[in-house]
Amino acid sequence: MSDTTDESTETDTDIGFDTEQPGDAETFSLRNLLILCSLPFWAVIIWYAWDQTWARAFYGVIFLGGVLELYVLSELMDMAGGGRGHIIEDLKKAYGPGNRLHAGLLTFSALDVLVTITYIATNFQDLYVSNLGRATTNEYIMAIVFTFVIIYLTWRSFGLTFLSVIFVGILYGRYGAFAPGALSHGGLTWERILRTLVISVDGFFGFLTQLVAAWIALFLLYAGFLKSYGAFDLIMRLAFRSARYIDSGIAQTAVLASAVIGSVNGSQTANAGMTGSFTIPLMKRNGMKPETAGAIEAVASTSGQVLPPVMGAAAFIMASLITGVTYADVIVAGLIPAAILVVTIAIAVHYVSVPQLDDVDPEILIQDAMPRSEFLTELVKYGLPLAILIYLLGIVQVTVMTAALYTAVSMVATGTIIPMLQSLTGVHDETPGESALRSVWETLNGMREGVIVLAPVTIILAAINGVVDILTATGVPTKISLTLMDLSGGILLVAAILAMIICIILGLGMPTTASYTIVALLIAPTLTNQFLLPQFASHFFVFYAAILAGLTPPIATCVAVACGIAGADFWKSCLEAIKISAPLFILPFVFVYHPEVVSAEFGTQTLVSGSLAMIGAIAVIHGINYRFGFGKAISLGAGVAFFALGIVTMVHPSRLVQFGAFAAIIAMYVIQTITGKPNPVANVRNLVGSSGGSTTPSVEPDTE
Repeated sequence: MSDTTDESTETDTDIGFDTEQPGDAETFSLRNLLILCSLPFWAVIIWYAWDQTWARAFYGVIFLGGVLELYVLSELMDMAGGGRGHIIEDLKKAYGPGNRLHAGLLTFSALDVLVTITYIATNFQDLYVSNLGRATTNEYIMAIVFTFVIIYLTWRSFGLTFLSVIFVGILYGRYGAFAPGALSHGGLTWERILRTLVISVDGFFGFLTQLVAAWIALFLLYAGFLKSYGAFDLIMRLAFRSARYIDSGIAQTAVLASAVIGSVNGSQTANAGMTGSFTIPLMKRNGMKPETAGAIEAVASTSGQVLPPVMGAAAFIMASLITGVTYADVIVAGLIPAAILVVTIAIAVHYVSVPQLDDVDPEILIQDAMPRSEFLTELVKYGLPLAILIYLLGIVQVTVMTAALYTAVSMVATGTIIPMLQSLTGVHDETPGESALRSVWETLNGMREGVIVLAPVTIILAAINGVVDILTATGVPTKISLTLMDLSGGILLVAAILAMIICIILGLGMPTTASYTIVALLIAPTLTNQFLLPQFASHFFVFYAAILAGLTPPIATCVAVACGIAGADFWKSCLEAIKISAPLFILPFVFVYHPEVVSAEFGTQTLVSGSLAMIGAIAVIHGINYRFGFGKAISLGAGVAFFALGIVTMVHPSRLVQFGAFAAIIAMYVIQTITGKPNPVANVRNLVGSSGGSTTPSVEPDTE
């Protein structure tokens, strides 16, 4: 079936997302089988959000089993080249030469998941309540096999980097007696580890899996509908229109698109691959160096992870971990730091891209412009569900699950009804029947897209939950707290630097939700309990620090993905990314010394601290990325001065020192503005008057 989601035909800039329909209805393929299986899965999730009569832990078991089965099916579909042929042909490809080993392992995984989930669901009361702490030999065998299945599926999703985290966590739980110093513990038996991971219906089925099932799943279904109905294409159109008004508009397209899309995507790396596949070639075709294009995309994808209202799904986890706060509080607390980061990244991108970009007529980016009336209709189509989400969470303050349910349902309503109305009024050339059929396919495809995004997030959070439960049983959070206090000598700055390093290491190779979760459970309590930081300050510190792993070499997974698309040098791209995102490395320390910035209250102190942090961050970007028009030595000195003063303005605990640094930044900028123009001596004399008191300014020849 042909793709008719957008009538306009784009140029070779490839601005649209893949909105290809599920396939010809007459040819039943693996792709269509995945769609068919996703229907009951989403039906159960929607029913639970409406009814909520099941115990949350029981629902988590059913949810994880469904996700794992659908993930196996989606992997087989990929091995069949997308699964668009007849199902027999697709299966022959999936189990063909070169695929047989992994196809066999996936099939075994699917069977084991079915057996394990069925057993746990039918014996839930005994395992979860009655026989807690005890298990039979057969249950231990079941737990061993299921653990290896989770490990294998995690490896398929995220590779060896995260696999090592799981193994280290399990081995530390068993052989902790051999760990050095304060990290040593008596060690857990294999039986207790298996009960913790599987049999007690905790571990892999624990609170993170239940959180994904209850909160995050419906939001990712909403994201799937957005993609299938063509919202991301509209986002790109908005981004391209911005190119009319700013010289760096082509590069800002990547920032805007990646930030918006990344805010609902729980992985900065996945976001870089998704949006970078067309923003990076676009920037390169218009004169951008590969290293710069890759760096801009990597940083933009990272910035999306901190944008409210979703914050890469980490907002939901934060709301569940911090005592006495609501989801709306988390969103409000994240507004100021997100604004600081987005503004400074946009300025940095402008500085680095303008000297490289060719002159481009923005009108040629979209060959067939969308009519204004249709454009406004599209804004209503996608804006109304978002408005409903904000209204329900921010004003009515219903539960996150209820808000997600109504948002997803309203997206289906606007995504199907508005195209029907357009066909009835003649806006589109389709008949109402064709429009209805297309809407049905788009809705089904949105469910498939939701599953594809949801499955890896669920798998890694289930694995993280298992590791965290083992570490908690060993008492390691307390040990890390004592070790951090020991190493820092009780000095807050040293402790914060060490905590940031640990967060970056723990976040290597993980999506945002997973990296934030593990550092929030292991590091944030130390900052709160030992250094008396407010909980919001501690959690936002580790949240921002954890996502730095995607930009920090030698791993820098987000940069690596962008480099692969750009064909760029990895280390040069890492350097460019760090220069563009420099305030991201400093901003967490603002939360430590000025916790009011993330207090969820907009008082005078909050606004002053936020404004100083913004000005300081801009100064940091200016010092690193602006091309000063002076000699090499003076330019280097000016850059260092702006950078240093920017850090002081952002972070210093003394308000007097902050304002002093702020005044110095303004003075330096005025001097730079004057001396950077032609006839600098004449301009200075015009400003302050000549030394001889003459009212006639001296005039120097224009050498420019």
